[in-house]
Amino acid sequence: MLNYSEQSNKGFRFTSLYYSMGSVNFDDETRSVISDVGDIGNVDFANDASCYNYDPSNEGPIVVSVPFPLVDGKPQFVVVGETIFNSVTIENTSTDAVTLWSVEIYDSKPKDSFTLSVMEPPSPGSDEEYIKSFVESFSLEDRTLLPGKTLTIWLSCKAMVKGLHTTAVHFTVDDDKIERVGFVMVEDKISRSLTSNKPYNRPMRNKPFIPKIFSPNAGQKVIRGSRPAKANSRPRKYRLLEYKIPMAIREVIESKATPDSLVEGLTEKNYVPFFKTLLIMEEIKLEDDMRTYDMQNITFKTKGRFLTLEVLGLAERRPSLVTGDIIIAKPASHNDHNMSPLYKGHIFRVEAEEVLLQFHEELHSFHSEGDRYDVQFEYNRLGMRRLYQALEASGKLDTEFLFPEFSSNERLIETRPLVPISCNLNEEQLSAVEMILGCKGGPPYIVHGPPGTGKSVTLTEAILQLYKTKRNTVILVCAPSNSAADHLLGRLVMENAVNIRKEDVLRLNATARSVDDIKSEFLDFCSFDQEDTTVFSCPIFEQLIRYRIIISTYASAALLCAEGLPSGHFTHIFLDEAAQASEPETMIPVSHFYRRNTVVVLAGDPMQLGPVIFSKDAESYGLGKSFMERLCESKFYKDGDQNYVTKLVRNYRCHQHILSLPSELFYKGDLVSCKEDDTLYPLTWKDFIPNPEFPVLFMGVQGVDEREGNNPSWFNRIEASEVVDVILNLIDKGIKSEDIGVITPYRQQVLKISKALETFVGSDIKVGTVESFQGQEREVIIVSTVRSTIKHNETDKRHCLGFLSNPRRFNVAITRARSLLIAIGNPHIICKDEHWNKLLWHCVDGESYKGCFLPEKEEVGEGECGEQRSYGEWNNKWEEGGEESSGAWVPSGDWENVNDNGNDWGVEEETGSKQNEKEVESREQTSYDGWKENEMKNKGEGEGEGSAWVPSSGEWAM
Repeated sequence: MLNYSEQSNKGFRFTSLYYSMGSVNFDDETRSVISDVGDIGNVDFANDASCYNYDPSNEGPIVVSVPFPLVDGKPQFVVVGETIFNSVTIENTSTDAVTLWSVEIYDSKPKDSFTLSVMEPPSPGSDEEYIKSFVESFSLEDRTLLPGKTLTIWLSCKAMVKGLHTTAVHFTVDDDKIERVGFVMVEDKISRSLTSNKPYNRPMRNKPFIPKIFSPNAGQKVIRGSRPAKANSRPRKYRLLEYKIPMAIREVIESKATPDSLVEGLTEKNYVPFFKTLLIMEEIKLEDDMRTYDMQNITFKTKGRFLTLEVLGLAERRPSLVTGDIIIAKPASHNDHNMSPLYKGHIFRVEAEEVLLQFHEELHSFHSEGDRYDVQFEYNRLGMRRLYQALEASGKLDTEFLFPEFSSNERLIETRPLVPISCNLNEEQLSAVEMILGCKGGPPYIVHGPPGTGKSVTLTEAILQLYKTKRNTVILVCAPSNSAADHLLGRLVMENAVNIRKEDVLRLNATARSVDDIKSEFLDFCSFDQEDTTVFSCPIFEQLIRYRIIISTYASAALLCAEGLPSGHFTHIFLDEAAQASEPETMIPVSHFYRRNTVVVLAGDPMQLGPVIFSKDAESYGLGKSFMERLCESKFYKDGDQNYVTKLVRNYRCHQHILSLPSELFYKGDLVSCKEDDTLYPLTWKDFIPNPEFPVLFMGVQGVDEREGNNPSWFNRIEASEVVDVILNLIDKGIKSEDIGVITPYRQQVLKISKALETFVGSDIKVGTVESFQGQEREVIIVSTVRSTIKHNETDKRHCLGFLSNPRRFNVAITRARSLLIAIGNPHIICKDEHWNKLLWHCVDGESYKGCFLPEKEEVGEGECGEQRSYGEWNNKWEEGGEESSGAWVPSGDWENVNDNGNDWGVEEETGSKQNEKEVESREQTSYDGWKENEMKNKGEGEGEGSAWVPSSGEWAM
């Protein structure tokens, strides 16, 4: 029986048609909620696949075929401007004649894009007389269907615009009505050029080996190879301990039980064991993820002095294999008692899906092409060991520093007026600098800097004031990435108002960082190895104590501790982008050098991207929340006490209509647009921007999201084509390519758009995930949301749309544009999420929407996409979209079907994250622009004895 049902699917309202495809009596008042005006609303071809999955045996005497059947789960494609047609059969299986009263187009989207005919539509080879006799219309007249006979009619679709074309056709037979829905996807030459010829095959998770394969038997040799070359062999003053995972805690965590240290949550008494346990959870997850790369019965190839191994899907999985990781190889054998030696080597370089390996010379000498091995990978633990070390040191910190809310004395900072050095400061910036200069130590001082409010300006001014006016100050400045640290260095040394001596400033770099990666004018502030001036190094203690300003990443600050700098050495510690670091990461520079009178300044924005965490359990217990965010939720800070925090509210980046929505959603409406009318491109093109006074445009496109090969990352060719069309239009209007940026949550969409731009535009336009744009801006930002269907699998159903439900990625994405923000996506999908829904209707209300028909306007709450989650819980969710049993990190920031959120917003992705350039110190280095960022988590180092490779710092710990 035909049953129409209007559904509200977790906040996404649409008309859903469920078919047993029989008949319905016209007197049945419940037969339909669709009015006679003919509006089918939105029908999702993936979510409402029951349109095609009906049982003819249950239909009754009249069987109607489905027009334009899906191919591999997708609509049939046609090029815009062409016509596609398909036959529909109506078969009378009864023994009586029936009357087919009418066949009519109930509704089409776009309007009038489908027609009916009793003749097959003409083809290019049809003669002129046939073409003239052909008639099409929106309805067909009545006729009689004899018993056992079949009537064939034709349904045609005129491809009017790019995107999904949908129709509902009603067949009125005697007193019954049958409906069929048809879908056609319309594309253009750009979209067609991005078509994949590789069907998607869900990548399978490699089956982990039985541990005993790589556990040496009694008397079995382990032959260790050389490690990647280090800068020098100079021993550090303080050796880093092993910090092995206690077996008892490992067993508890692996049994999915709750460790005792986590039962009460975080308290002032269990700080160290609490976070150590969370790190152990994270490390066990990383171990498990690394095992997905283990392989049996493989062969190596020879490339110069290296052996190479192909690792399929390497570029799309997280954690990735990176330089310095360990590989253990054993000659393949089916004999459990095989006593062949184990060869322990290292990865020297990663090239796409090929890794270059070096073992002991014995293996290289005797290896022959065709020899087969079982291999197992291990990650370097140095990054983790540094975190354990920092947590251990944090046990000596004052309780009031870690938990200011428990302090018996409220801080009262005495300030003095100052004359700005670098520029004119606004009221909030000036207040923040005065407070920092007046601070005498105690709890951290926070500068909450929302997008475009001049956080870097404020920090630079404070550092310059300290350097110029307080001669005894020694300052440590840390940022989460090399690029961010370089940016701070540039602001300091390029300020003409203060003559900063080169011998007073050190830019501390990881030894693995390429000299070519830093601006030549900054090299004078760097330290190099004495034997190789192309390799960075950390100065010895006697040299370090001479610097007044040291700038490094969070991870590299551990090198200062290794060289013996004592706690209290720095009078001031500035931690930029502190909301992006986990609390243990924050402790690396803080726990080693803080004393009661040390001034610690945290700057960042807890409403933007936070730390990247792999373990869901560790994240849910609090590892995904930064130290800065935790403080902002506590007494004094959340109340806005100026003795503890200054919130910058004047935004100098965005047009007021771009800023108004994020201000309302994330900053209590406090942000004030102070952007001067200095836009490079006045928006006067009414043919492109419906409302030039409202520079936030939403372009509705009903495309199709796809995957290809064994790559779990999503892409949407229709949206990619629309992005290219928009860019061509913008360039034609005089906008320079370097002033345009494209943000999309999926790595594969990044690649598809980049390929199309290279082919059809030829301009160098940055395309990347949200993470790659944090801290950056462009005059014009285009956002492609990709997803265009509700349901792809059960994980999507559980987690809704993954990246769309991540408020922080949304916040970053829509605050990168100075003059024009363009969002491209399916309004019927994005309206499911509270924030995207508000952006959509923000544009509609501003008369700045164009594209496909709109959904019905509804208020969507956070809880309608599953359970309500806090920003911290949603931040960098890795489980989004995909089958949890086969999780693999996607460079856009997402976990996609091997787990998906769309990273990304990271999901690539994930999403998910080398993005934000979370260090060349991070787990890997790459030349690809959008990948040198925060998607990669520092996994750390090596073997447990002697020196160890530090992927996060790029050096060997001694």
